[in-house]
Amino acid sequence: MEKKKRSLLVKPCRSPLLFPTVTAGMFLLLLISVTLAVMIGPVRIHPVTVWDIAISQILGGSADGTTAQQTIVWEVRFPRALLGVIVGSGLAVVGTAMQALLKNSLADPYIIGVSAGASVGATLVILLGAFSLLGVYALSAAAFIGALSAVLTVLLLSHIRGHLSPVRVILAGVAISAIGSAITQLIVITAKNEAEIRNAMFWLFGSLAGAEWTSLSLPSLVVIAGIVYLYIRHRSLNAMLLGEETAETLGVATRWFRVEIIVASALLTGIIVAVSGPIGFVGLMVPHMVRPFTGSDHRRVLPVSALLGAMFVIWADVLARVAIAPEELPIGIITALCGGPFFIWLLRRSSYTFGGDDR
Repeated sequence: MEKKKRSLLVKPCRSPLLFPTVTAGMFLLLLISVTLAVMIGPVRIHPVTVWDIAISQILGGSADGTTAQQTIVWEVRFPRALLGVIVGSGLAVVGTAMQALLKNSLADPYIIGVSAGASVGATLVILLGAFSLLGVYALSAAAFIGALSAVLTVLLLSHIRGHLSPVRVILAGVAISAIGSAITQLIVITAKNEAEIRNAMFWLFGSLAGAEWTSLSLPSLVVIAGIVYLYIRHRSLNAMLLGEETAETLGVATRWFRVEIIVASALLTGIIVAVSGPIGFVGLMVPHMVRPFTGSDHRRVLPVSALLGAMFVIWADVLARVAIAPEELPIGIITALCGGPFFIWLLRRSSYTFGGDDR
């Protein structure tokens, strides 16, 4: 058991050349994924036409595509693909940070109730017009407040005699998620506008269908800032894997650092849920898929997780668009069908912790 619990402590990448090779390969695959995501649809568009239209829009000039193709590529599919990049990379790095902070291999913003809390705040704005004084920032602010409230409640319920229990984090997260979902459903039921109810129900399963250029600026800035911040703090995340006492001896102010990561995770999750709805299991699966290639050093895990998370959400969205075309599936269904079995596999293969006690 002790060997199993220590298996996820900070380990170096197996080869010095493996990390840059993996990173370069992942970035190339991300560009290919974005291109294919824009190409695929009821109207198939050649990849040369895709980038000709994109470059002409960015730099000015004329493109070879028709007016219809230009509208499809630039106004519909490119914003949607870029929103997938934003959502996937953000959720992946939040999951990575939470797993390190909580020393829990099952930690994920969806599983521990953070997404459910953000959904409560967002539906209050969408259906009841709450926080209207904040104008265009009402949805993001409400989702952030809901996410922060949820994660703080989970942490409060998970402490035993001053120690954070990894098992209780999951149990408390399930409870908070259930309560948040119930409140959200109550808000939906009490709404009176049927069109808004249908839109809210579709949004609650997660969707990138509402992507527009005007809605990308805030989430892109927040996600980029969040990734940069977490990368800067990668040494502290590594130290937290060794336990709070060890981290403190290494110079980490663990209580303040925990507050920082909680606020950053809630902000990222809230902003993402506001633009895409709750999309589950991305933050759970991606870090585990990355670590065999990068080791457990967060200097490597974080950037590669961001790239893989972006690709995963892009392809989940493509599948959601084409699976039952001309209808569209919510992307949350696709990620849940992938994440549910993965979660069960994690439950069976190892302990819940990254080196602490299973309280």
